[in-house]
Amino acid sequence: MTSTPIDPTLIDRLAEVAVRTGVNIQPGQQLVLTAPVSALPLVRAVTRAAYRAGASLVTPLLSDSDVALARFEEGQDDSFDAAAGWLYNGMAEAFGDGAARMAIVGEDPMLLAEQDPAKVSRVGKANSKAYKPAMEEITNFKINWSICAWPGMAWAKRMFPELSEPEAQAKLAEAIFAAARVDTADPVAAWAEHNAALRSRTEWLNAERFSALHFTGPGTDLTIGLADGHEWHGGASTAQNGVQCNPNIPTEEVFTTPHAQRVEGTVRSTKPLSHQGSLIDGIEVRFEGGRIVEAKAETGEAVLKELLATDEGAARLGEVALVPHGSPISQSGLLFYNTLFDENAACHIALGQCYSKCFLDGASLSAEQVAAQGGNSSMIHVDWMIGGAETDIDGIREDGTRVPVFRKGEWA
Repeated sequence: MTSTPIDPTLIDRLAEVAVRTGVNIQPGQQLVLTAPVSALPLVRAVTRAAYRAGASLVTPLLSDSDVALARFEEGQDDSFDAAAGWLYNGMAEAFGDGAARMAIVGEDPMLLAEQDPAKVSRVGKANSKAYKPAMEEITNFKINWSICAWPGMAWAKRMFPELSEPEAQAKLAEAIFAAARVDTADPVAAWAEHNAALRSRTEWLNAERFSALHFTGPGTDLTIGLADGHEWHGGASTAQNGVQCNPNIPTEEVFTTPHAQRVEGTVRSTKPLSHQGSLIDGIEVRFEGGRIVEAKAETGEAVLKELLATDEGAARLGEVALVPHGSPISQSGLLFYNTLFDENAACHIALGQCYSKCFLDGASLSAEQVAAQGGNSSMIHVDWMIGGAETDIDGIREDGTRVPVFRKGEWA
């Protein structure tokens, strides 16, 4: 069912922002688009906007929650180690030939919550391994890519269970449109202003050249060493193909690459993590030498431990991101159960693969050079939130002097 009570004008605005500010499709460029089937209204609007902007071909790949559940409810044991490598190889080939990538999210974030965590982990590991050639085109920022969101009905009811389905979907749509700045008179201009503000933050951090960040807060005393030659990014960035894009719609973060061997201390999550349809909450971990050596969670601990065991790099960090507690998404008071939004409500870290673009001259570095400078490698990249109103952060210089970066969750 694809009918929706959502204002079609705002759907079209979101599509325009996704195409022109998000992925920034170029004349003659192909677009590979993934989305849940429930997001067809936005898929159609994005397709029209992309062709208006000059795309040569839009190829949508649709998923369905019932089809995904059927695998866990009816599939034989060997099904959980299978992946569509042929499809991912095709996507990698498309990206290698210059196609852009857009993902629309909107499925029920808790779809697989009742399924066997071991099976969910096996599926995730098989997909991550098969998708890696395509994923490397994204993590190395070789192409322009972007993610945006559609207010899927199951997701809306997950967030607003007390409302009717149409009311819940309308409320989630309102929140998505506000976060994506499409409820303003000129969304493209609003994004230009926002990108400029984020750029001022990255320029300050890059000028400071901190060697580490020290996070303190409830349950947290964590020192994150930063990779040698790291570079801060945020908002719009330029891919290796020369196209400037906003990878996340919405975004409130500035981020860089930690040193995979130089993380020490303890940290507690401040928001739940929705991962592959399961909820992981109350995460507490301890790092030694850059690696998580103790991990527990109040909810979803088995899923967390399966995730950390994905490969050698899964228990190390690939990203650290700074987000003020006063960000619009945080101030909305909503828990989205979706990392695209929840990570923009709080400072966060990511397990797994680093972004090579977060190095000075990252485009010219080989994988070996990235690793030598402290960049992590993994089949996964999973963000989880560690910031809030009580978070303090100090930047630590090479000589050990400290500079306040955050106080009580806000930029110092």
